[in-house]
Amino acid sequence: MNNAVAVEALAVAVSSGVPVLLWGSPGTGKTSAVVALGTALDWPVEVVIGSIREPSDFAGLPVVIEGSVHLAPPRWAQRLSAAERGLLFLDELTTAPPAVQAAMLRVILERVVGDLTLPAGVRVVAAANPPEQAADGWELAPPLANRLVHLDWPVEAKSVARGLSVGFPVPVLAGLDERPTPAQVSSARAAVAAFLEVRPALVLQVPASSAIASRGWPSPRSWEAVTRLLAGCEVSHASEEARAVLVTGAVGDGPGLEFLSWLENADLPDPDAVLADPDSFVLPERSDRAFAVLTAVVAVAIAYGDTGSWDAAWRVVARAASGAPDVATLAARTLASRRPDGAQLPAAVLELVPVLRAAGLMR
Repeated sequence: MNNAVAVEALAVAVSSGVPVLLWGSPGTGKTSAVVALGTALDWPVEVVIGSIREPSDFAGLPVVIEGSVHLAPPRWAQRLSAAERGLLFLDELTTAPPAVQAAMLRVILERVVGDLTLPAGVRVVAAANPPEQAADGWELAPPLANRLVHLDWPVEAKSVARGLSVGFPVPVLAGLDERPTPAQVSSARAAVAAFLEVRPALVLQVPASSAIASRGWPSPRSWEAVTRLLAGCEVSHASEEARAVLVTGAVGDGPGLEFLSWLENADLPDPDAVLADPDSFVLPERSDRAFAVLTAVVAVAIAYGDTGSWDAAWRVVARAASGAPDVATLAARTLASRRPDGAQLPAAVLELVPVLRAAGLMR
């Protein structure tokens, strides 16, 4: 991975609101890149170094007020809350002892510091040296590592030389203020779900080695992060290289590369295009592709919430009923439970009577 891809992947992770950890040797410009990013966005950057903090700096300091105990947040959290947007930069993460790492868990995933919940506009970025290169370094605890997407921060002589002469590049956060469309979100979730239907063993694989467990590994939480990153890549038109390092950074190299290979070969259609012309829909022969397409189409129709999309989704499900009855049953059950106000049952439902009876939706 070159520096440009790393910068692009960092931008996508921040845009998507997924906590990201930059791994690299000391003095490689990780901190400078994050501070430059905050400057370019005109966001405050709060740098919090784990090695000089106590657990109460993240869990909150117990304070008795009017007979009840409150967990008072530190000043850095109050400043971010007041700004409503900003970067919380957790530097030198591998120098934080286990007790401090444990206190960071809610901060990183839920942005909760003591009794204070940070605004959604606050993004979490961390940096770490490999434990053998860190001062009194510690491996990351698996629960902490699983909350982050891990990116290696490369050092290229050409990039350093150019940066010293004309300035180091600042990440460009394309799509930061643009939310993924329902189709993009649903397609990402359906793709991950379909893959895990095929490879259920990859839903959860806690590594046995502490060194491997300090990086990305597959869990329901990290697969959820993959769905957000895929949607973020679509919004920002990210490169294939950036998407690859984000997926493998979230769930590990092996599972990530297997998913990317499956995704490339799946060639899934756009659910918006399917809903626009449901009568031309052709059910994929592969069961995993059929599952991904139907679940995405149904999710998008429900997200739109209008009768036109709901009717079109029923027509798609009707066309799929004979070729994939199990998936059609699931889709029919979901559609039937989310009927828009005023919507009438479309004629396509008549073709689904056997499927609906099998699903227990008709007598």
